[in-house]
Amino acid sequence: MPAYWIALHTITDAEKFEEYRVKVAPMIARHGGRYITKIGSHRILESARRPPDRVVIIEFPDIGALNAWYNSAEYRPLIALRQSSVDMDKETLITLEGA
Repeated sequence: MPAYWIALHTITDAEKFEEYRVKVAPMIARHGGRYITKIGSHRILESARRPPDRVVIIEFPDIGALNAWYNSAEYRPLIALRQSSVDMDKETLITLEGA
């Protein structure tokens, strides 16, 4: 069953975030993940808070592959890079399994 990683980013350092984005994509692919959303295509229908700058949905073959990527030693340094480039008070990461 597929699994999804959903991220809502409020970017505070565009240069660092771009570095993160470029470095993380090959890692995601190596774990069978693929982006299923287009950058900048999100529209907020209802919200009481500032909308995120970027919404990302990545599909993995299953929750095991998603967790293997997220918990990998290779990804660990990029977590710190991502966290340093976004507003952590507004950062939201969600995982869920598909039907």
